[in-house]
Amino acid sequence: MLLRPWEELGRDEGPASALAYVSRVVDGDTVEVRLDGEEEDVRYIGVDTPETVKPDTPVQCFGPQASSFNHRLVEHRRVRLVFGAERRDVYGRLLAYVYLDGRFVNAELVRRGLARTLTIPPNDRFAGRLKRLEITAARAGRGLWGAC
Repeated sequence: MLLRPWEELGRDEGPASALAYVSRVVDGDTVEVRLDGEEEDVRYIGVDTPETVKPDTPVQCFGPQASSFNHRLVEHRRVRLVFGAERRDVYGRLLAYVYLDGRFVNAELVRRGLARTLTIPPNDRFAGRLKRLEITAARAGRGLWGAC
């Protein structure tokens, strides 16, 4: 039987995934969602987009494009959050792989050259897949790879 990524993860650790409504896009790799009646910040696992809103940090090359794409793709949409082995980061944000209508958002950002990979164990399940997409995007000069 072929399992979807959210069915493969966390079988013995509570819900491996959840449906959430994206109430606001913060930047290219962070969103605010409505989940179980609560507002939660969600940081995408495995990717890092150029900064646009980090205090005391100038807007980075291709940051506005990554943020804009994320807005257009997920804002005010229902997404599936697939949690990693570690559920929260040091800032209290949920850590998740994000899916919209079966589309792997984290991977789409990397594929388009809007994000670099960022692997932080133990949340490294798709690190190889994301790295391959990054190499392909860089070789093709896509997005930030051709502009920055």
